Amino acid sequence: MTGPIVVDVGNTNIKWGRCADGRVVDIAALPPDAPDDWQRQSDLWAVGSSSKWTVSGVHPARRDALVIWLRDSRADVKVLDSYRQLPLSIRVDEPDKVGIDRLLNAVAANTRRPPNSAAVIVDAGSAVTVDLVDGAGEFRGGAIFPGLRLMAKALHEHTALLPLVEFDTIEQAPAGNTIAAIRAGILAAVRGGIWQLVCRYVESADADNAMPVYVTGGDASLLLAADPELGKHWPEMTLHGILHSIGGQVADG
Repeated sequence: MTGPIVVDVGNTNIKWGRCADGRVVDIAALPPDAPDDWQRQSDLWAVGSSSKWTVSGVHPARRDALVIWLRDSRADVKVLDSYRQLPLSIRVDEPDKVGIDRLLNAVAANTRRPPNSAAVIVDAGSAVTVDLVDGAGEFRGGAIFPGLRLMAKALHEHTALLPLVEFDTIEQAPAGNTIAAIRAGILAAVRGGIWQLVCRYVESADADNAMPVYVTGGDASLLLAADPELGKHWPEMTLHGILHSIGGQVADG
């Protein structure tokens, strides 16, 4: 029988994480609204009917559709849909309105940040969030701005001539053509926004530059390829937060 499975339902895809020995040992990124793909992945992992699943995410309709599919398969499913279910102290104005993925990332950060050290969490997906966990482990909120593809879509839809670009390569300014210039400009805007916020958090937390920065999300690899100093890549961060939230004995590193 496979170990527990944790699931993060995002705006673009659904991530499954197979867990063993207190770790997320395998990740599968699956399309939403695709039960045939879910079944193939389930068969590949040899998931039994008595498997235990924990599902969370920022897209409630897709999350609930997956939960129904799992329960129809007789799986044991737990849903994390409230900050009250998480082992996390939250110091923001309206905790119930914070995306649960941001809070799960904070739970994960608290399992790895050095004692008494604040940490920054960068989640680069459809939107980019840059959040702060303070030295006491409290989630202090952060900033949200459009991700690479949302910026590209906005440029295309709100100008007469600029094309819609894909981020299949890294470009640096000055760029010699329009497509390269769009890529270079958007990438610089996202990188610059992240760096500006990290510096602000270092100042507000009265920390030093050794404060860890964890980078996750679908565009994390691209950002880190363009700027390796941005932070430490943690692809399974949200899944790790789910595992810890259900009482999994999370291993270090």
